[in-house]
Formats: sequence, structure tokens, C-alpha cells
Amino acid sequence: MQRGFDIAVIGGGVVGLAILRRFAMSGLSCVLLERGADILSGASKGNSGLLHTGFDAPAGSLELACIRAGYAEYIDIRGRLNLPLVKSSALVVAWSEEERTKLAGIVAKAHANGVEDVRPVESDELRRLEPRLSPAAKAAVLVPGEHIIDPWSAPLAYAHQALAHGAVILRDAEVTGGEFAQGAWRLASKAGPVSARAVINAAGNFGDLVEAIARPPPFTITPRRGQFVVFDKPASQLVTAIILPVPSDRTKGVVLFRTAYGNLAIGPTAEDVPEREVAATDTATLERLKARALEMAPSLSGIGVSAIYAGLRPATEHKDYVIEALPGRSWITVGGIRSTGLTASLGIARHVAGLYASHFGALPSQPDPIWTPVPNLTEERPRPYMQGGEIACHCERVTRGEIERALEGPLPAGDLGGLRRRTRAMMGRCQGFSCSAHVEKLFREKTRGAA
Repeated sequence: MQRGFDIAVIGGGVVGLAILRRFAMSGLSCVLLERGADILSGASKGNSGLLHTGFDAPAGSLELACIRAGYAEYIDIRGRLNLPLVKSSALVVAWSEEERTKLAGIVAKAHANGVEDVRPVESDELRRLEPRLSPAAKAAVLVPGEHIIDPWSAPLAYAHQALAHGAVILRDAEVTGGEFAQGAWRLASKAGPVSARAVINAAGNFGDLVEAIARPPPFTITPRRGQFVVFDKPASQLVTAIILPVPSDRTKGVVLFRTAYGNLAIGPTAEDVPEREVAATDTATLERLKARALEMAPSLSGIGVSAIYAGLRPATEHKDYVIEALPGRSWITVGGIRSTGLTASLGIARHVAGLYASHFGALPSQPDPIWTPVPNLTEERPRPYMQGGEIACHCERVTRGEIERALEGPLPAGDLGGLRRRTRAMMGRCQGFSCSAHVEKLFREKTRGAA
């Protein structure tokens, strides 16, 4: 295998994969090193799956610019990559008179951020738009451009498109050190040494530790845990829009939202924790989330919970993203990408490519892209079970063929978590109680055969 590259990207989350895609499509030789057994094994595996407009992002921030660019590119390429877009809109709901007084400022901020279709909604219109919301809702701000997407298919598509343009993805390849000499890096990893002319640190929750390879890190990662509760399928009929709270200075608060997989969920919380890898849940917090969901939509009473999960966001002491080039070190830092990373990832990749061109040399002429559409996982569009075939996971109606295909090709699932994210298997009401033995058997047979 080739071990000398133009670009080495550290971190296989959605941001790292979008960056890998951008540079591979430009014609540079690229490698991505991911510490986990599969891509999306870190911060990117636990998010809300929402496409943000940036209406509430800090004015003039790099985050806002990347969100706007990422949103536009996702809309542009989604058809060619078979990526979903469940049109939803969002409502920032005021639940008190004090919160109602803040709505005008939210509208003004959205307009200043270039999201000009945002408008206020008074109580009568709010009742018409969302009749099952609690009568306690006072008024709202309507954000028509906020939508629901599949949080895992998009980065998988970016990975496949990068591979189609010659990139290499190394898993189980935690970077443990590096040396910079004669204008190039030699990285030490658990998959062996890798040489590259430039390194891009997109290591998420380990970003400050990786940054220490190049310099004293200018930020400290304090992972911010977000817990979620997912309700059974009937709950998705209770609201149409993404129900957002009036945000605080620290967090956007918990959101009631439909998922691309036909559920209704509430979350995330915002809890600073020392743990960088395992996102644990706790009963008390989950009960508070359930109670808050019932306060917002009383019709949820009697509808069961199908899943709970948590994610870790790479929060830093800075409010904005930390993205900068170190020209003397052939290194680009991409740190502190929090909850907006899914939407912003393509915009971040575009910005990083601009930094590279400014400091390390012009990118080659971009050839005609190769498009690598991914299978549909959403309830809004046809799925394979509708055509027949053996069902391996009955809760989520995942076919044996889908599982087998997810274990083949240029980037097969590296572990059961990766298989879940590629197929929805074991994600339903029984959480794998009925199907896990069968799914694990298929996984073992395929991976043993591949080995």
C-alpha cells in the first residue's frame, strides 16, 4: 500500500470525511487515519440529523460562513449522491412571556445572518401549524429552511466519493506521534507509519491531543455530552416542524424533532464530561427529557420509548470553530466543531481547501467528479424491503441483502456499530433483542470470508 501522500487527514468523522473528499476530488493523493474500527465512531455517530440554515449562528463567525456554504453544497449534490432531505421547517417556540420578548431579536439576527425568510408566528398561527403542541406555547419564530437529513448516509457518501478519487482510508489507525522534517510529516499510527506533505487535524474529541504533535494546542477539548430519547414510530405524526427552544448563551437547548427514520426524538442535553470516547446515558436525565417532551406535546402520553442514546460534542473554550493553517509546519487545524458540524462539514472542507491553496500551493484542476450514490435509509423514500426479500431486522425492516451489501465494497462496515449506521439494523423497538444474533452471524460470516 502506498504510504507517501500529499495530504493526511486525522479523524474519520463527518468533517474529516468531507475534507478528504474535497482534496481527493482535486487530484491530490490523500489518506485518512481513523482511530476507530469504522468511520463515524466518535462525535459524528450521535447527533440530531438536522440541516441547519445558520439563522442563529454567531454573526460574522466562521461557523456561520461554513454552515451557509455547507448547506448550499449539500442541496446541490444530494441528488447525485442519493442523499435525503425531509422538508420540515423549524419553530423556535417561546414557552413564557420572558421568552416571547426575545423572539424579535431572533428574527433580526436571522435576517442579519442572511436567512431572510425567517418570520414571527403568533399564537393563532402556531396552533394551526402545530395543533398538538401544548397550549402553553405562547408564540414562535418560523425558520422555513431547517430540514431533516440522514446523519450517517451523508458522511458515508463523502467517504465513498473520496475512495473513488483514489483516497485511502485506514481504520484502527490511531495516530500516536509524528515528526516534521524537510517539509514533510512522518506520522506514527497503529496501522504503521504514514508520510504526507501536509496534515489536517480533524480529530474531534481528541483534537487537542493530536494538535500537540504539531504545537502546544490553542484549545482544550472538554467533551459536551448530549443525551437523546427516541419515541416509537406513532410519535412522528404528532409534530411536523423541528421544535426549538429559545436558546441560552451556553446551549441551544433540547429540541423535539422527527428523524429521517420515522421516529420522534428529544435532545440533546449539554453536560461537560471528562470522558472523550464513551457517551453514557443516565436514567435521571433521560426521565427529565421524557417529561419535557410530554410538556411540549401532551399527546405523547402513552407512546413508548424505542431507544436512548448519547453523543459527545468536541466543545472548547472558544465560541467559534478553531480552523487555521500553520504554514511553517505544513499543518491545518480543524477543531471545536460542535453540533453544527454535520451541516457545516462541506463548507469547512471548502474553507480548508482555501487555506491549503493560500499557504501550501494551488490545488490541481478538478477533474469531472465521480458520483457514488448511497442506499436510502429514510422512511420518506422507497426502501428495499418493499421489493421483497428476507427481513433480517423486523423492527426497522432491514433486509438480509442490505446487511450483506454493507459488508462488501470499498468500505465495508468495520464493526457492528458501523453496520447499524449503514443499515438501521438493531436500531428499532427491540434494540436488537430479536435480531442481533442473526445480524452478528451475518457479520462474522462476511468479515471472516473477507479476511
